[in-house]
Parts: sequence; structure tokens; C-alpha cells
Amino acid sequence: MVMSGFAEDWQTWKTEREKSLADPYGWLALVSLDWLETAPRAYDGLPGVWWQDDQAAYWENEGDRQRFELVQSGPGARVKSGDVEIEVARRGGYLIRVHDPKAEVLRNFRGVPAYEPQESWVLEGVYEPFDAPVPTTVGAVVEGLSHVYEAPGRVRFQHDGEEHTLTAFNGHNGGLSILFTDETSGVTTYAANRSLAATPRDGVVVLDFNRATNLPCAFTDFATCPLPPAGNHLPFEVPAGEKTPYERGQKNSSSSRYHSSAGGSGVRP
Repeated sequence: MVMSGFAEDWQTWKTEREKSLADPYGWLALVSLDWLETAPRAYDGLPGVWWQDDQAAYWENEGDRQRFELVQSGPGARVKSGDVEIEVARRGGYLIRVHDPKAEVLRNFRGVPAYEPQESWVLEGVYEPFDAPVPTTVGAVVEGLSHVYEAPGRVRFQHDGEEHTLTAFNGHNGGLSILFTDETSGVTTYAANRSLAATPRDGVVVLDFNRATNLPCAFTDFATCPLPPAGNHLPFEVPAGEKTPYERGQKNSSSSRYHSSAGGSGVRP
């Protein structure tokens, strides 16, 4: 069957998306998450001892000490140890996560199930910037954790004659990131959230729900993804974009070391 240009563009996007997910040290390679404590301690299978204080995280191994002072919502730092990479990040407190290219979820990855692309799910909206970015606190998939985003504005659009509004957060390269749920959430799509990227141009924003994506928490239990802000639930089905991953519900190996007892805020998964 010959694909239309629209379907072909979507398939190219989907292929690149799945290629990114299959990164040997990406999200699907996560095998553990631990919140650091104030006293130095060892973690099973990792070199040296790790700890944190109010300013930074620390790692000491065979007399060599490293200090990691990270931005609250910024990217983490990585330490290589043999075939794995240990990520240090700050999400309220500091945490360490292990990325292992031999991870079961990564090894079994077979793409992301998705609805067939439909041009009817490309909607046009109006972007309304706030006078100043509004700090917005949202929950997280990890109990007891919260995230704080700066919301630069909101998007208004119509569906079936009804107007709907979604709060937008800052995205990549000057664009927007819109976290939302809808009436397919928990049925055919991941229950906690999906994300839609959009770029305003002259006050107009195109919402291509065919490219609504799962956040890392849809694939792994070792992500700390934010939940959508209040009001970002759409009261209708959006049968477009990525569905619940095949991996959801799979458990990592019995050696997993996941703890969810820390609070705080952050904006990255």
C-alpha cells in the first residue's frame, strides 16, 4: 500500500523516535534508582560510597572524591563504571540511576504501539502567553515527589464545537511541552500522562496529536516523570499518538533498588 505524504512523514518521525528510545544508555536501559542519604554508603554492585548534603552529591572511590553540584531541574551527570553508566541527578534531593545496555526492557524493546496517523487529529489552536511565566507545581509518578515547571502560557483550541484549554510548559528549542490525559488514558494509552510538543508561530499553534508521546515513566519504573497540571485532562477520547507501551507492567530484575521516599521538585524525568 502506498502511503500518503502525511502518513510517510509520520512514519519517518516514528522511526526516529524509536531509534532514540533504543539508545543503549537511554531510558530503557535503566535498572535502578536510589535516593542518596546524608551518610556515605555503598550501593549493591556500584563502586565506592555515595552521599549528599544540602549543596551537592558526592562519590568517593579508592581515595578519589567527586562532587556533583547540579541544578535542581537540570540534566544529570554521568559516571562510567565498566559497562554501565551511573547517572547523578537532583530531583528535590539527589538520586543515582544505573543505565545498563544489557537491561531486560531495552533488550526486549520492539517499538512503541501507536494509533494509525489521522489528519483529523491535527488541530489548530491559539497560544496565549502569560504576562510572566507562572511557576506551576505538579505531582509525579513517584509518591511523595513533586515537580515545578514554569508555564509560559496556555493553548486554546476547539474540538467538536467545544473550546478546551491546556497549560503549556517550556519545551525544546523555544517550543512548548504540553502534558495531558484524555478519555483513552488508562484504557489504550498510558494512564499517567502523555506529552505533545508544539511551536507557536504568530500566536497560532498546531497540535498534532498523532505525535503525542509517552514519557519515560511509561516504559520504566525508574523515572520520576511529572503528572499533567490541573485542568490538562481532555474530556474526550484522543485515539491518536502512542499507546500504552508493550513494556508497561514488566518488572525489572529482582536486584532492582528502587526507593521513592524523597520529596522535592524538578522538571526532568
